[in-house]
Amino acid sequence: MAWPLHFSDVITMAPTLLILLWATGILQVDLLPDKKLVLLPPVNFTIEVAGLSQALLRWEPNPDQEGRNVKLGYHVKISAPQEEDYETRSTESKRVTILHKGFSASVQTILWTDPSLPASSWVSADLEAPAGSPGTSVVNLTCTTNTAANNYTHLRPYQVSLHCTWLVGKEAPEDTQYFLYYRYGSQTEECQEYSKDTLKRNIACWFPRTFINSKGRDSLAVYVNGSSKHAVIKPFDQLFALHAIDRVNPPVNITAQIEGTSLSIQWEKPVSAFPIHCFDYEVKIYNTRKGYVQTEKMTTNAFTSIIDDISKYSIQVRAAVRSVCRAMGLWSEWSQPIYVGNDEQKPLTEWFLIVLMATICFLLLIFSLICRICHLWTKLFPPVPAPKSNVKDFFVTTHYEKTGSNETEIEVISYVEEPGFEVLEDSVF
Repeated sequence: MAWPLHFSDVITMAPTLLILLWATGILQVDLLPDKKLVLLPPVNFTIEVAGLSQALLRWEPNPDQEGRNVKLGYHVKISAPQEEDYETRSTESKRVTILHKGFSASVQTILWTDPSLPASSWVSADLEAPAGSPGTSVVNLTCTTNTAANNYTHLRPYQVSLHCTWLVGKEAPEDTQYFLYYRYGSQTEECQEYSKDTLKRNIACWFPRTFINSKGRDSLAVYVNGSSKHAVIKPFDQLFALHAIDRVNPPVNITAQIEGTSLSIQWEKPVSAFPIHCFDYEVKIYNTRKGYVQTEKMTTNAFTSIIDDISKYSIQVRAAVRSVCRAMGLWSEWSQPIYVGNDEQKPLTEWFLIVLMATICFLLLIFSLICRICHLWTKLFPPVPAPKSNVKDFFVTTHYEKTGSNETEIEVISYVEEPGFEVLEDSVF
C-alpha cells in the first residue's frame, strides 16, 4: 500500500534532490570530450617475437596525456610483411604473420568515443628480418594434413597427421641441414621423422600425430631453419589455412546393387571429425562397355540411377567438407572402384588358359605352313611302296605233255607275268 506524500516530505527531500542533480551535471561535463584536447602518441612501442610466426606489439599511454576521464583508443597500422590496420583499446596486440621478411608497424592514439577529434602522431617500430645468406633458405614448402581414427583414447577419437616437403635453396652448401617446426595454437613441435636426399639433407618431414584440430580455424605456422659450416642458413616460415591443405579421406563401405534397370549406390562418410551433414559427394559411374562416364554431385550418402542391364559398371565416390562447416577445401581422392553388372571380368587363370590355347594354335599353324612350303612332311614320313609280288599280277598256265608209249602224263606249270605291270625301281627305296 503506497503512503501519501505530504508537502512537508517534499520540503525535506528537496536539498537531497538538488545535490543529486548537481553531481549528475558535473559528471556529464567531465565525460564530454574537451574540444581543445590534444591527443599525444603512445610511448615505449616495441615489437618482439612471441612464437613461430607470431609478433607481439606493446605500447603505453602517454603519461602527459590530459583528460583522464576520456576513453582513449589506438589505431594500429602494419606495413610489412603485409599491410593491415585496425583499432583497439588494449595496449598490446598479438599478430599471426610470417616473420622471415621482417615486421614493421605504427600506432597512434585516438579518442574512442569521438572519431572526429584529430588523432595523435604516429610512432613506429620494426622487427628486423633474421640473418642469413641469400638463397640458402628452403623453397617450395608444401604441407598437407590427414585425419585418421585414434584407437588409443576416447577423448580424441581422431588424430591429425602432418606431412611437409621442400626443396633445398639454390645457394645452400652441400653440408646444409634443415630442421622443421610447426605451431598450432599454443602448441609447438619439432619434427623427428625426416626424409633425405642423396646428400643426406632433410627434404621432407612426417608427424604421425599432432596437436592440430581438423575442425579448427586457426592458421598452421610452419618454420624451417638450417645449419651449415660454410654459410648462415636463412630461416623460412609460412602460414597454412587448414581447409586448403587438408586431404579429406574418401568415403568408406561403398555398396552397389542392380535391380532390373535400377542401380542403387550407398556409402558412409569419410573418417573425419566432421559430422555426416558436413560433406558433399561426387559419384562417378563408368560404363565399361560403352566407355561412358556419368558424374553426379550429392549431399546425401545414397544415389539411384537408371541403367541398361547388359553392361558392366565401375563405381567410385569422393567427398569434400561443405562450406557450412568450414571454408571449402580440396576434394578427396576417388574411392577404389567397385564393379557391378554383366560382363564380369574373367579370372586370371581363365585368361591364362585362353592365351595359352591361342598361342598353341598359332604355333601349330606356323609349323603346318613351314611343312607345306619346305615339303618337310614328305621327307619326315615318306610313302611306303607296294609289295613287289602280288598274286593278282600273275596268271598260272598249265601244259599237259605226253612222253612215249607209256603215256606218262607230265604237268608243266609256267608263270607268265601279265604285261602292263611295271617293276618298282630300287630308287623308290
